[in-house]
Amino acid sequence: MRRLYSTFAGGWPGIGLILMRLVVGFALVSSAGSALLSSPAIPMTILSVLLAAAAILLIIGLFTPVVGTLVALLESCRLVLIPADRLVYLLVATVGAALAMLGPGLWSVDARLFGWKRIEPTPRKR
Repeated sequence: MRRLYSTFAGGWPGIGLILMRLVVGFALVSSAGSALLSSPAIPMTILSVLLAAAAILLIIGLFTPVVGTLVALLESCRLVLIPADRLVYLLVATVGAALAMLGPGLWSVDARLFGWKRIEPTPRKR
């Protein structure tokens, strides 16, 4: 899993990545929730549930490269299938792809699970 991440950015770049994750995640939760409340057809229901699950994973920063790619693909499907809000779908797909390429940042579950860890050897006793 570590091969998916080049680094876990901290500081201002890390804050930028967490803001991207939060904004896209909450936009997807809002969009999926409103789509589910309008009682859509089965394929749209499945798409909305997948997007809501991906949004939650993005918000907490778990499996970000995989989930970002999934969001980009699902939003591209919505871009083709649904005529309304095409610019929103394009924007969310682009940010999802960017998160897949950049990674989650320092403040994420991915950084805690898969980040670089410092191992200190125990001193030898003579």
